Amino acid sequence: MIRWLLWLFAGLLLGGVVHLASVLYLPRTATQDAYSRLTPHTTVNAFAPLTQPNAQAATLPFMDPAFATTVCRYDLAYGSLKLTAPVSPAYTSVSFYNRHSIAYYAINDRAAGRRVIELELMTAAQRAQLPEEEDVTAADRLIVESPTLTGLIVLRALVPEPGMMPAIKGVLARAQCRLQPAA
Repeated sequence: MIRWLLWLFAGLLLGGVVHLASVLYLPRTATQDAYSRLTPHTTVNAFAPLTQPNAQAATLPFMDPAFATTVCRYDLAYGSLKLTAPVSPAYTSVSFYNRHSIAYYAINDRAAGRRVIELELMTAAQRAQLPEEEDVTAADRLIVESPTLTGLIVLRALVPEPGMMPAIKGVLARAQCRLQPAA
């Protein structure tokens, strides 16, 4: 009886290890991840609006039709990015994803506390090269560190009524992610 229980425990343990390893490794082997799907629709270091999802098609899975969405596919190889995103009247959020579609930072209009969300995106090495400014606080200059050189910035704005869609898309069209050349 004890031998049978040990074999059962070993099988469950091995199954758990294989399951965990496959779940953690599978996103890195996927060929149709968000970054790959958005490559034909976007340019590097510039925002591009996504088409509204419908019952037949969506650019990305699980897109909410109540939100207008624009995406910046970034590359930090030549310098940091300066993100400027005006907020919509209802709700605006900015989410950052690394190359493998793993979210590492998000901010919304309420957390920003301003009518424009402004921040700098850079790698840890680029941040280490910044000069120390004693009089500049984190509230004055928001810096987000990217774990990878490439990734996605997704800007979403709530559209409370369908008739407001053109106005909300107009607000999102003013968003910018500009390359800041290395000094």
